[in-house]
Amino acid sequence: MKRRSYKSITPLRRLQEIYLYFFLYCVIGWLYEVFLEAMIYRWGFSNRGILFGPYLPIYGIGALVFLLCFGRYVQKPAKGARRWLQVGLVFLGCMMVATAIELAATYWMEYTVGSWPWQTYVDYKINFQGRIALSPSIRFGLGGLLFLYVIQPLFYKLARRIPDRVLAWLTGTLFLVMTVDFVVYLLK
Repeated sequence: MKRRSYKSITPLRRLQEIYLYFFLYCVIGWLYEVFLEAMIYRWGFSNRGILFGPYLPIYGIGALVFLLCFGRYVQKPAKGARRWLQVGLVFLGCMMVATAIELAATYWMEYTVGSWPWQTYVDYKINFQGRIALSPSIRFGLGGLLFLYVIQPLFYKLARRIPDRVLAWLTGTLFLVMTVDFVVYLLK
């Protein structure tokens, strides 16, 4: 199958690819949270997040913001020693962006439903109101590097190989499933 260049795709196809990335990162975020809960903290399994399905939209939002803010630095990396400086700055940027998203999400959730549904960070040494903490922020920075430099290039290549009709059907179905899940959550 012929690979598509970035310039040869339609705006609708690009939007479908972006939604596919969003959904994949929502699922990866859910897997990460379940892994932490079951294997690291040893609390056992529970469905993380506010929705029924195995996805956490906050991770998909974070991934898209990372792409928007830092994608160009990964696509056109600096040379030599500046490359390591660039990676360090991308790490710090991912750390700050993810922390800001998490903080904003706690305020939004508290305002709309009365509390935020994930653990508080009150037991962490360096935290702000139990909403954010340094340790998870560092993990988000490292995760951002893994996402931008390793996972996203693979997803990009995979998405470009999916035929238009298959991508349209797949993203339409995933969008419908997540939308219904969200509406059911709001109606509870």
